[in-house]
Amino acid sequence: MSKLGRFVLAMAFFTGSLSFGGGALIQAEESGVNETVQLTEQQQQELAKLHKKMIEQHKKVVAKYVEFGVFSKDKGEKIDAMLDKKYEKLEQNGFIPKWEHKKYHKDNE
Repeated sequence: MSKLGRFVLAMAFFTGSLSFGGGALIQAEESGVNETVQLTEQQQQELAKLHKKMIEQHKKVVAKYVEFGVFSKDKGEKIDAMLDKKYEKLEQNGFIPKWEHKKYHKDNE
């Protein structure tokens, strides 16, 4: 398996663990993302290429799950659509990730 494939699998498992209680790893006070930075066209193209490769690998993994019967074909299509939507959102934001997950930000006031 290529390095990119292993990276995609590791990221899939990592992000899955965050959604099942590991959310405490992300600090609500500071996202660590400087959203005021403007990337150059060349930087955006480089990030676009990397994200496309990552999404392509993720879709291959999902297709294997569908092939092996772990996911239904409908669920596989929904996941693929979600990945496409995430890419489009990144593209709209100039490939600057937005980490505003208001459902995780609870005010204790």
